[in-house]
Amino acid sequence: MRKPFAGLWRWIKEAEFSFFVVRLAIGAGLVLVLLPLLLWIAAIAIAENGDVFRDHDAGRGAATVKQDPDVFKDGVDKLIYPGGAGNTGGADGQNWTAADSLWFYTTTQGSDLIPYDFFMALEQPGSTELFRSDRNMDRYRYLIQKATRSNPDALPVGFVKDRYKGVEYMGFSCAACHTGQVNYKGTGIRIDGGPSMADMDGFLHGLADALLAAANLDDRDQCKDDVCKRFVQHVLARGNYADAAAVTAALKTYSQRIALYSVVNHSDTAYGYARLDAFGRIFNRTLEFVADADQLRADLPQLFSGDDLKDAQAALEAVLKDSPTDHLVARFAAQLDQRGRKTLLDALFSNPPNAPVSYPFLWDIPQHDYVQWNGLASNAGLGPVGRNAGEVVGVFATLDWQKQDGVSLSSLIEGQGFETHVSFVSSVNVHNLRRIEQRLVKLESPQWPESILGPIDRTRAARGATLFAGYCAVCHAEIHRDDASRRIVAHMSRLADIGTDPRMARNSVEDVGESGMLRNLYASTISAGDILLTEKAPVAALLTKATLGTVADPYPYRNPYQRVAHWAYDLLYALFTNDIKASIKSGDYDPDTTQDPYASVRSYKGRSLNGIWATAPYLHNGSVPTLYDLLLPKREHDDPAGGEYRPDSFQVGSREYDPVKAGYVSGGYTGFTFDASLPGNCNAGHEYGTIHGDQASTCSPAPAGKEPAHARGSTRPPLTKEQRLDLLEYLKTL
Repeated sequence: MRKPFAGLWRWIKEAEFSFFVVRLAIGAGLVLVLLPLLLWIAAIAIAENGDVFRDHDAGRGAATVKQDPDVFKDGVDKLIYPGGAGNTGGADGQNWTAADSLWFYTTTQGSDLIPYDFFMALEQPGSTELFRSDRNMDRYRYLIQKATRSNPDALPVGFVKDRYKGVEYMGFSCAACHTGQVNYKGTGIRIDGGPSMADMDGFLHGLADALLAAANLDDRDQCKDDVCKRFVQHVLARGNYADAAAVTAALKTYSQRIALYSVVNHSDTAYGYARLDAFGRIFNRTLEFVADADQLRADLPQLFSGDDLKDAQAALEAVLKDSPTDHLVARFAAQLDQRGRKTLLDALFSNPPNAPVSYPFLWDIPQHDYVQWNGLASNAGLGPVGRNAGEVVGVFATLDWQKQDGVSLSSLIEGQGFETHVSFVSSVNVHNLRRIEQRLVKLESPQWPESILGPIDRTRAARGATLFAGYCAVCHAEIHRDDASRRIVAHMSRLADIGTDPRMARNSVEDVGESGMLRNLYASTISAGDILLTEKAPVAALLTKATLGTVADPYPYRNPYQRVAHWAYDLLYALFTNDIKASIKSGDYDPDTTQDPYASVRSYKGRSLNGIWATAPYLHNGSVPTLYDLLLPKREHDDPAGGEYRPDSFQVGSREYDPVKAGYVSGGYTGFTFDASLPGNCNAGHEYGTIHGDQASTCSPAPAGKEPAHARGSTRPPLTKEQRLDLLEYLKTL
């Protein structure tokens, strides 16, 4: 007799088997997909530790160079590192090994200034000497290196090779601006993480001149003189270009780009050595690459009229037809006559980078709550990666930003829409940025080298410690430089209270620009919520949005597993290993509000002063040459004639150290003349303990109805000369 429900039972068993097969197939598929991804992640973790130790040169590649005797007068015949390191592979006085230093110097962050072969072949204008010669790089005050395993071409510190989409470029790493050197009587001390003496603005102008001299081309883009012909021959000999036509085409492109950069970033106040308006230049790069076809089409009728308008519109459409995104502004500007080009650039870049500041020192940076001179960037969460991504945007990352249809995982993370989104694909190497920040966790401040600069007077220093507690500690908290659990809280002081030059802080708040492809997206502020990016928006907000997108978009590795693995690994690692959490700013400052969402960055920060002896010149804009001078007042018209005052003019550029005043020698050689009377160069303010007291001179008077609330301690009696020397001796111990 047939069993009831036998057919149903058989169907269930067969269905279960089918479901089992389906589940098995799905599981096998997931394994096939995820296993390579997991293997990539494992390979990343292994390689991350392996390549740090590839270069063990005991002297860390440090090299001397023969100088012109009458220029800087700071030549050395011996180079060491803090603690005497320089002949061993062990950790130095800053807790870095030779491998750590060399990895920091030579690891790319995605900066693509010019093709690498161009940098290797380019000559100085009017000379057959290479532009990259040691003597020329030393003239711009970059630190010279000898060839080592990780730097076979002996590039200066912080000059690196980057490869992006099959092309090799020369670019900058963090080390170019954040590696210092102190010279004294023939001995040089390299300071990892210290402020550079580099004149980057002068270097870029010199590079533009050299490229223009090489790009002497006729209407068919063929060389017209021997300089150009030699350049082409040397580049071809390196084997990366097919023929002379490919070289001259690229030469024409890059000579125009670098020349345009110099025009866009002109400042009414020259920077000189040891300074750069990094914010202003990053802002301008952001504005250049968010500009899109819609923005430019809408701008032209506001800028031109009549035949000039028709010509500009035709030129724009021709450029868009060739490529709607690739360096759009630069290619469009190149099609306009000189007057039209100036009109366009003045409109797009109305915020000149005219607030140069000293290069900040990097020790304790990963332990900070807020960074930058004005506390613009939070160090919580992904903040360090975003901050560093913004820096690479400024130093010539390749930015392939463009609008696209549809949605992506990255655009969802960034909070973009579903119909269209902005792709922020670029050469910015988030993987290496995260690793650089991780490496800096180990770095410690350098201690005063008594064997070279002379012993510290401990009796004076003890008296100075008491003075420091009464005059300085309220803003400059002391820490233990080698405490692994140290935290650095930035003490913010509003502009009217601190009294120092306001240009940098004000520019960071007040600069605005067109939103371009970012229009109608939302960007987060520091603590006042999100703001809508309308047709014109604060450039700080545009940069915040762009850097978030740059970090969230995977680096365009060809292998999709490598792309996803690096993306996931880096974001998760950076997010979950960062011990710095979001917190309220410390100090006396105006809080951010919905009406004024960047009010808190109209301030400057006081940070811990360990290693301060090695970070001259002083104040955020480098307007005071030594620590002794910083303890003096700025002379006002009614001050007594016989007193000591901060110098209003001094020389910058020499690395020769003055151990008595604690700073670089500021006269007696040919360098850059710093003039405190120029806009952005004001050397007043921060005059606690001087004869001015509560009436301290200021670069930024308080607004009507708001009296300065000078830092606690400013009402104390002015320091005598002996007390200044005591305090200075204590500062050497930090």
